[in-house]
Amino acid sequence: MEFSQVKAVVTGGASGLGEATVRRIAESGGKAAIFDLNAERAHKLIEELGEESVVYMETDVTDGGQVESNINAAVEQFGAINLIVNCAGIGTPGKVLSKGTPIALDQFEKVIKVNLIGSFNVIRVAAAAMQKNEPNEEGERGVIISTASVAAYEGQIGQAAYSASKGGVVSMTLPIARELARDGIRVMAIAPGLMETPMVEGLPDAAIASLSGAVPFPARLGKPAEYAQLVESITENPMLNGETIRLDGAIRMQPK
Repeated sequence: MEFSQVKAVVTGGASGLGEATVRRIAESGGKAAIFDLNAERAHKLIEELGEESVVYMETDVTDGGQVESNINAAVEQFGAINLIVNCAGIGTPGKVLSKGTPIALDQFEKVIKVNLIGSFNVIRVAAAAMQKNEPNEEGERGVIISTASVAAYEGQIGQAAYSASKGGVVSMTLPIARELARDGIRVMAIAPGLMETPMVEGLPDAAIASLSGAVPFPARLGKPAEYAQLVESITENPMLNGETIRLDGAIRMQPK
């Protein structure tokens, strides 16, 4: 699928990896609907990129009814949707035990609900919409890309919930790809390493320097634009399906 022909929904599209993806889509000539809760940032992005390319729909990805309504609205707005990029997520840390006290169960549940169930919620509704698309010459009707993390493989102390949520994203990618193959819908995931996102940018300079030095090459944090570049590559390469691609400069996370 040519990236200029993309009609996308990007969850978490108002900041970080999602924002970079929305920018690349708009600059390539495609269209994107931002599903996010940060209306202020989304509208600033729309002012910059133009209302003809980008729209905003306030969306809680864990709300089944709201996602269904907004996917339908995106289809009506663009005529169809052929790309989903799941970037919405949270990274709330928490040890299983802290000074002998177990973590609050709802803290674990919230991370799973947003990162894993939220991604699945969008996938299930988007797949139903993509089924109705006219296939291209490859028989393709759409592409779904979710965001995992290197924490799915090398979770650090305090990342039990986050690692479990991202591990779930990795694990569900292949079975969903196998199921949706009959409809010409490809399903992929990207596992970023240490990226220049708002979550990391809030750290002290010394901490950022330490993290950057842990990356073998290039010895720096990844750029959101590099994530967006990979989204474009996946979209345009029809043989990429059912896989999670690490985008991490060869880093392997240590226990802490």
